[in-house]
Amino acid sequence: MKILITVQDNNVAPRFDQATEVIIAEHDGQKLMAEPRTIILPHKSADELSDLIIKEGVQCVICGGIEETFYRFFNWKKITVIDGVIGSHGEAMQMAFVGSLRPGQILPSAKKST
Repeated sequence: MKILITVQDNNVAPRFDQATEVIIAEHDGQKLMAEPRTIILPHKSADELSDLIIKEGVQCVICGGIEETFYRFFNWKKITVIDGVIGSHGEAMQMAFVGSLRPGQILPSAKKST
């Protein structure tokens, strides 16, 4: 499974359309297939980020808030969206790979920082 996580600092970015950094990682069900890639976007653009997701063949998007139009577009393209996630991007990635990450989930890393 190839996932993309919107990132701000070391956390899942709170808004899809405001993300300027993403991490793309691929997992074969047992382990990471390669080191996750970090991509710095030149500016905030939900449209350009959506294009990147399609071009990269991403199967799952993990983000904070996302506009309904993008959410529906990804569903139409058969891309899973796990939105409303709050916490560390690393923790979100690990949980996604084992199938335990859910939309709206507040991760333990977010609870520690409050």
